[in-house]
Amino acid sequence: MIIDCHGHYTTAPAAHSDWRAAQLAAFAAGEPAPEYPEISDDEIRETIEKNQLRLIRERGADVTIFSPRASVMGHHQGDLSTSIAWSEACNNLIARVADLFPGVFAPVCQLPQSPGEGLEASIAELDRCVAMGFIGCNVNPDPSGGHWTSPPLTDRYWYPLWERMVEHDVPGMVHVSASANPAFHATGAHYMNADTTAFMQLLQGDLFRDFPTLRLVIPHGGGAVPYHWGRYRGLADMLGQPPVSSHLMNNVFFDTCVYHQPGIDLLTTVIPTENILFGSEMVGAVRGIDPETGQYFDDTKRYVDAAAISDEQREAIFAGNAMRVYPRLAAAVGLSA
Repeated sequence: MIIDCHGHYTTAPAAHSDWRAAQLAAFAAGEPAPEYPEISDDEIRETIEKNQLRLIRERGADVTIFSPRASVMGHHQGDLSTSIAWSEACNNLIARVADLFPGVFAPVCQLPQSPGEGLEASIAELDRCVAMGFIGCNVNPDPSGGHWTSPPLTDRYWYPLWERMVEHDVPGMVHVSASANPAFHATGAHYMNADTTAFMQLLQGDLFRDFPTLRLVIPHGGGAVPYHWGRYRGLADMLGQPPVSSHLMNNVFFDTCVYHQPGIDLLTTVIPTENILFGSEMVGAVRGIDPETGQYFDDTKRYVDAAAISDEQREAIFAGNAMRVYPRLAAAVGLSA
């Protein structure tokens, strides 16, 4: 069993994306948004079968934990009401994908965050989605799009959301959206910055003392964290915090969206196996073929297959850890827990 913890609906039907553009244009003009279009099951099937499903089969995975396209969550665009409507539309589409391809896609929701706003709407949308069978959520630590106006993840501003996630027993993937700051390229800088920043925020605080069962997945291999593991261990000591192993690693997990073999080798050497979840983010940020290998950069299963780890470790990374971090997964895709 191979479970990909990091998939986005980057190939959603054009009518969906067109509606978003029309919604934002209407907001800018001070006009009501148009009605959301009708999208047929056949349109959804075509976008999935030619893309994600084809690659899942070609590359040997079984299940993908699937959420709306992260780069167009666009929490910095419009206002809270805009974000609520867009999140509902995106999550409804994810629910339809999961229903049309049972046992293949496990749904994860985006939240209607907005700079300077509270999290009541996000909690309400999480409640709605969990009731529909969603197994987790994506949490944007920087809804401003690269200006970092929100308090750190350890601030009590976030506590109502953490409380509800614990109540539902669902994890969150800490995932930013597009960059509105020209200094930060979205996927090459903003994503990596956010992954690294989130880990450091957690290291500085004591979030898991208050929420010992909260689970957060930091994507893209943890940003700079594994590469600078000694720095973070040393900073924990300098800041008077407990060792990283006990302070964070019962609650924080990294995926394998690292697009070359040396990166995966470092990840699996430095980070404990139980904290690594297989992920590819296929049809995502890096879609081309590596000229050095002749293989797609985002075919991350190849790297895990080639890593110098035991079969037991490989099995944990491919499936066991995801089943533990996402306890609603088994029911969502009809697996034995």
